[in-house]
Amino acid sequence: MQRQRRSTTDQFVNEVVTALPDDAIVSRESHGNAPALVIRADHVRKVLSTVRSEAGLDHCSCVTAQEYDDRFETVYHLTSYDDRTRELSVVVPTTNDDPVSESAAPVYRTAEWHEREAYDLVGIEYEDHPDLRRILLPETWQGHPLRTEYDQDQPQVVTLREHANPVRNDSRQGDTMFLNIGPHHPSTHGVLHLEAVLDGERVADVEPDIGYIHRCEEQMCQRGTYRHQIMPYPDRWDWGGAGLLNEWAYARVIEDLADIDVPEYAKVIRTMSAELSRILSHLLATAMYALDVSGEFTAAFMYGFRDREVVQDLLEDLTGQRMMFNYFRVGGVVWDLPEPREEFFEDVRAFTDVLPRKLEEYHNLLTSNEVFQVRCVDTGELPPEVAKQYGCTGPVARGSGIDYDLRRDDSYGYYDRLEWDVVTEDGCDNFARVLVRLREIEESAAIVEQCVDLLEDWPTEERVCQANVPRTLKPSGECYRAVEGAKGELGIYIRADGTETPARFKIRGPSFSNLSALPAMAEGEYVPDLVATLGSLDTIMGEVDR
Repeated sequence: MQRQRRSTTDQFVNEVVTALPDDAIVSRESHGNAPALVIRADHVRKVLSTVRSEAGLDHCSCVTAQEYDDRFETVYHLTSYDDRTRELSVVVPTTNDDPVSESAAPVYRTAEWHEREAYDLVGIEYEDHPDLRRILLPETWQGHPLRTEYDQDQPQVVTLREHANPVRNDSRQGDTMFLNIGPHHPSTHGVLHLEAVLDGERVADVEPDIGYIHRCEEQMCQRGTYRHQIMPYPDRWDWGGAGLLNEWAYARVIEDLADIDVPEYAKVIRTMSAELSRILSHLLATAMYALDVSGEFTAAFMYGFRDREVVQDLLEDLTGQRMMFNYFRVGGVVWDLPEPREEFFEDVRAFTDVLPRKLEEYHNLLTSNEVFQVRCVDTGELPPEVAKQYGCTGPVARGSGIDYDLRRDDSYGYYDRLEWDVVTEDGCDNFARVLVRLREIEESAAIVEQCVDLLEDWPTEERVCQANVPRTLKPSGECYRAVEGAKGELGIYIRADGTETPARFKIRGPSFSNLSALPAMAEGEYVPDLVATLGSLDTIMGEVDR
């Protein structure tokens, strides 16, 4: 299957190369996930425009910036919303003394935020970028922290320039007002700062200001060994309960790099536990959104935490932890199901059996509620073409009718042998995103039930939880792999240099790209609509800032 996919991919890459100018391509490489084209830094827009139009690669899923001894590199990870098997890495090297490259933002709008991060942390400059300034660190920060020459002991005390009036040059007719929302406000779901410009009571412009909880997750992973020290970190990128999905993202990329085959039994356990983790996240999103939009603190909010408690008990029995699970291991899972197995299966089925009735309660309280409908229907509109431009994935994209789910489109685990459906809604608004999450809870429960059926009948002698993994892993190569996280495509790029630790570890958080679409969704709406739209994204700031 992998060989057939690579053959198909090579064919369309050859078609792309034929359509490009001869002087645009420097060389060709092969990454673990896809072929790669190394191109000139002054041909970025020309190459990416051709790739988008000729090959249909309309999804820029991730942008990675990194430094070598003799150069800097930007890697654009491209694929297609309609066909995930079409995948390509475009590598743009620049010199050490003058790291300047053309910007990809005119071709892929999502690259605007990604390139700002690359500039902020690595120091690569992007010509014709619409807004090239720092995104995670303060604008007054000295130096670029991911450069090898960066002095970690240098002082960061600098004189702040005079704060300019953000609406000083506003040419709109009427009175405008600048409104700060956050960074410490319940409606921002964490340390997110929204800089909103109001024209009367409507939002004329809004800019998400991120970076308040930057925790150096990528750098910490680059200091950890592959076998044991990295796996505990992914749980901390999402405190909504989706940690097992994050663990799977790391497991998938390192298992590809190290050529490790996961036992079938462990795949089923991974699939079951991951879907319980997804339910945990979606229940939190629904409960918090009820509080955001209609003040449902006494009913839907409490019901959400009541039902989450049941799932957390199941995952605690399985993993030993309620939130920071650390259950996956390279090559499988850390241990088998809890004993007695029959009791664990009964507890899981007890939850899935009553779930339809509980979901009906949510629909009665929320989706059938006239006040909730008025707040959510036709607000936060995100047309599918705009969602694709911003690289949106997960329920945010599927709420805009985009039929894209990595569990099916780039199948892993046991998903391709189970019966389930990808949930989409065509409403393109806040209401559609709520419906997607509630329906996905149903699909996740169906997957969990099928996994329980398989695990009950699995022969005792074939219950292998881990592959035989070497004590020390020293892989080589480059690979980007992703899973369908609770918020969307959660990807990780690793450049392995034959040592025990990654030379580069890049996290593609789905909330990062989803949040970048907020200005396009909120412009022209009222302030309460802005709060409802932000909540519908189900943003986790630990994953945005990393």
